[in-house]
Amino acid sequence: MGIGADLAVVMEGVSASVAALSGLVLEDAALCSGADVGAEVDVLQRRYRLCLERLEVVARLEAQLAAVKAQDVADAVEIQHALLPPDAPVEERTFAEMSAVEEIAGILTISSAAAGALVEQSRRVCSLPPVVEALSTGDMSWQHARIVADETEGLTPAGADGLVAHFFDPDAPKPARGAAPGDLVPSRFRAKVRAWRERHHPGSLEKRHAKGVADRRMDYAPDHDGMAWLSLYLPGDTACAIWNRSTATARGLQNPDEPRTLTQLRADAAASLLLGAGLQPTTKHTAAAADTEPAAAAAGSGNDASPGCASTDIGKIPTPRADVLVTVPVFSLLGLTEEPAVLDGFGPVPASMARKLVAGGAESFYRVLVDPRDGAPLEIGRTRYRLPETLKKWLRLRDTTCTFPGCTNHTPDNDTDHLNPWHHGGTTGTHNLAQLCPRHHRLKHHTTWTPDPATKNKPPGWTSPTGRHYKPEQHDPQPTHWPPETLPLAELPTCPDPETEEPDGNLIEPDQLPPTDPVWDDFYAMPFLLPPDPARRWDVVLW
Repeated sequence: MGIGADLAVVMEGVSASVAALSGLVLEDAALCSGADVGAEVDVLQRRYRLCLERLEVVARLEAQLAAVKAQDVADAVEIQHALLPPDAPVEERTFAEMSAVEEIAGILTISSAAAGALVEQSRRVCSLPPVVEALSTGDMSWQHARIVADETEGLTPAGADGLVAHFFDPDAPKPARGAAPGDLVPSRFRAKVRAWRERHHPGSLEKRHAKGVADRRMDYAPDHDGMAWLSLYLPGDTACAIWNRSTATARGLQNPDEPRTLTQLRADAAASLLLGAGLQPTTKHTAAAADTEPAAAAAGSGNDASPGCASTDIGKIPTPRADVLVTVPVFSLLGLTEEPAVLDGFGPVPASMARKLVAGGAESFYRVLVDPRDGAPLEIGRTRYRLPETLKKWLRLRDTTCTFPGCTNHTPDNDTDHLNPWHHGGTTGTHNLAQLCPRHHRLKHHTTWTPDPATKNKPPGWTSPTGRHYKPEQHDPQPTHWPPETLPLAELPTCPDPETEEPDGNLIEPDQLPPTDPVWDDFYAMPFLLPPDPARRWDVVLW
């Protein structure tokens, strides 16, 4: 590496951004002074737009400076190694790099660990030209570049190049759909990158998951004001079930006389279940009762013991009862491939876990068959079929989260909204429905944020009050992995023999059948015959 033409190009971009920022600042100063401002100019409205434009330029400038910073960090360590003799021992090279890391930490006023992480991330980012280019032009932030560096750790060079090409090369064979990396909030971008990485490395997911199961733990950290944090590191299906059961319990306790919020009730429900106590709704008390027990009644902490709620087998995790969607590729469900499944609200999970959930008959887990041709959901199980609930679950599969730009609120807490309001002629169909969290649902109805129409496979994009358009942050399903020695239907050769029997014309596609057709009842009445699971005890690590 070296400081050369590439860094010079980045500095040209930095200079252009600084010039643009200076122009916006001068225009704002002129508006404040009132010089040369025509009567037709709405000063406040223009100053508001200038603030947004400056933020846009500053974000681009920060990304460009991050590219300079990453290049200098990587170059500093490489130059430190170059100063050593070619035959320098490994120990000497190790200490030379440690010295460079410590100097970087001192200059940037960060810890040694943070500086070491910065060095490794800068090296990986600088080794991936498309990522460096996107950062240098300000098309994405350093947070996005760091995500790529984190998720390519441990991959072969070819695997890292494939991941980068999928998200940054529009001419790749199967580029990512939806918003560009820099248009996604970092958490959403990380979820998409991690999902792609796991799907294209299914062999290693089982091993890494087994290690994660062995590392499961509970952490406790005291906090301010007499509070503390309690966290659990668990397998994804168990954690999802605990979260959804706590939410369902909290919702059941809500009533007009309950003063606690859903967030408070969820925490109280989880604490009550862990402590084996009975959680009762908080009710309004009479004046006499309030005089005798004001604190206990109003707090609603859920610490009142209830004999009927004590657990007889604390070490055994009960069967999850809260609603969870597990999307299982057909071939993976049958044991023909080890393609990961997707647990709604969590992400990719090992195929063995998905088979365990489906074969175990957990009532709250809806199996979702996936079309092997394009990865799209085919149909949701209808053991408790009601059309409105089925439609809501279908939208959960399409949208995965609140569809508002940058929102990461998971779908169980979201509302189903008419994009074009019902009283304005909007219909109740998939093209006019989308998931919105309560906060952004209210925002939509009280501002001029405007959604685009949705489609069968794509949630709506959005237009801001100032005219900025945000592309939909859609789920990016990948085609199913076909078993070895098997060709997808689209690749099967056609037989030119005229003696070949032609279809009789009575075959139809599954999506041509209405949801109320009795054939679906017959289909879902068929039992699943699963093969022996090669990883039957996924929760036990074999050494």
